[in-house]
Amino acid sequence: MLSLNMFGFKALWSPFFFVAMVALLVIYFLITVTWRNRFKDSEPLTMRQGVLFSTAVILLYVIKGSPIDLMSHLMFYAHMIQMGVLYLVIAPLFIVGTPQWIWKKVLSLPIVRPLFAFFTKPIIALILFNGVFSFYHIPLIFDVIKTDMLLHASYTTLLFLMAIFMWWPLVNQVEGEKRLSGVKKIGYIFADGVLLTPACALIIFNDVPMYATFSDPSAWAKALELCVSPTVLSTLSLSGPEMFNSMSLLHDQQLGGVLMKVIQEIVYGVVLFQVFFEWYKKEQEESEAELRHFDPQTIK
Repeated sequence: MLSLNMFGFKALWSPFFFVAMVALLVIYFLITVTWRNRFKDSEPLTMRQGVLFSTAVILLYVIKGSPIDLMSHLMFYAHMIQMGVLYLVIAPLFIVGTPQWIWKKVLSLPIVRPLFAFFTKPIIALILFNGVFSFYHIPLIFDVIKTDMLLHASYTTLLFLMAIFMWWPLVNQVEGEKRLSGVKKIGYIFADGVLLTPACALIIFNDVPMYATFSDPSAWAKALELCVSPTVLSTLSLSGPEMFNSMSLLHDQQLGGVLMKVIQEIVYGVVLFQVFFEWYKKEQEESEAELRHFDPQTIK
């Protein structure tokens, strides 16, 4: 197999995207720490929020700026790892890592408030995220988006926004915002898992390679232009994705579907554990409160 180094430093490490991520972190800490007192009703940044937001930004660079992004154009399984981490890990980290007072200011904007209230309704959020995700992975649509820079950027941004809406009822901690109760959270998580299953199953159990951008050499080379300069590509002699992958195209595709489902199950398993832990903690606190208010003289 050939080395990825042949594509050059810019394609491997996306230096401009790295600068953008550093700038995002700097702006975040300037607003939440250095300039916080300039904002009305602001609150001190907690260590948890800072760590979670920083983790989200670091993961975003790893997924979209490191060699993993280049690999996602070469191998389908890397694409699905990118999708799973971006929408199932990074999206909720951004929500909980952003201080509540910032969310309140954003949600108080006249245009944002009604749109956010509508799109974060649990049923709508579930249908939209899973629908947009499944729609993306229809072969004809996928191959068109994967070979157009503007379409690819627009669609992945839309899908990330849908992921924010989908995660909001589960993880948001903003005072006054609607949140699902413990039992409803469990049902929501199971429903989300079920809705994503058909798209993954179609990919896993299909007996032929579905996507031209990972099987047809010309379409694959066109898709590579999204992260590799056409000038660099013109100097390389490439015949297809099998040059960088020891697996067959079909096995690569099937592995991608499996990995997406595995990432989903791991993330949702962690969320379910937190839901049960919060429920147990709440029950314990209520029991202790009842004991503190218990008056033995009331029993004769």
